[in-house]
Amino acid sequence: MFGLRREGKKAFVETSAEVANERGYGGQSMVAPLKRVVVRRPAISGTGDEAAMFNYPHAPDDAKALAEHQAFIDILTDNGTEVLVGDPGPDGLHDAIFVYDTSLVTDEGVILLRPGKEVRRPEVALAAELWTELEVPILGEIEEPGTVEGGDLLWVDSTTVAAGQGYRTNDAGLDQLEIFLRTVGVDVIRTQLPYWTGPDDCLHLLSLLSPVAPRVAVANLKLMSVAFVEELRIRGWTFIEIPDEEFATQATNVLALAPGKLLMLKDNPITIQRLRDTGYEVITYTGDELSHNRAGGPTCLTNPMLRDRLTLVESDTVEDADA
Repeated sequence: MFGLRREGKKAFVETSAEVANERGYGGQSMVAPLKRVVVRRPAISGTGDEAAMFNYPHAPDDAKALAEHQAFIDILTDNGTEVLVGDPGPDGLHDAIFVYDTSLVTDEGVILLRPGKEVRRPEVALAAELWTELEVPILGEIEEPGTVEGGDLLWVDSTTVAAGQGYRTNDAGLDQLEIFLRTVGVDVIRTQLPYWTGPDDCLHLLSLLSPVAPRVAVANLKLMSVAFVEELRIRGWTFIEIPDEEFATQATNVLALAPGKLLMLKDNPITIQRLRDTGYEVITYTGDELSHNRAGGPTCLTNPMLRDRLTLVESDTVEDADA
């Protein structure tokens, strides 16, 4: 079983009257107020070769990972988000903490994905078990030879998903994803990802940018395609750029708890100040083991199950911050 338990002051937080919210899931946004989120506890080391198996810089420190993860959960609950905490699953699935990668939540249900990183594929069964226990409909599943990882998917607006094509997400997977999303009225914009350091490294679309408010993203524009940047600009998006030296510390991996209320790793002081200078509230967490050793930030560690709706107006946009 998923081993589900709830953390937070309320078992359910009242939201808007939208149908999806009444069901307890949905909210096709990355910045609307985060009401309910799924996380998964870190797995406990067993084989001794986890660093090599998962391409980590060093062997996992289980005690440190568990402590950091609990502190991360506490931040979410303290800020009004209901947290559903799952068991880590079988020994050895250390990347299963990155719950965003195995499924995409829509207003009508979830789509199960298929990781490009082969060692992660058993995680899809855990995701299926999770959503079944939560009584969320499963709309479809990406099948071989397709691969899609959630880290390559970004909600541009409530009817558009941007998808990064790289070593983790391929054309065959996106062909299937487009069919599933078309049935719920969602279009897909594809964008090519850079080679960066090759197939052994983890580079997702969300490694390059994260929405922080309606039509505003913190970003590393240098690694994004011209066509994609211009498409977002046409749609009214603006960008707050990170400094080069903070790309390695995941300055572009930011979880919006609400528009302009952000959670990110503490190790990015320049980006944090740029966001605060823009008027945003920034909450930080420690992820030495949880995020830096395992290469996954707060968006990776969470799967937003329920967000409120937002009605966009022109005043929601802000000017580009100085880079």
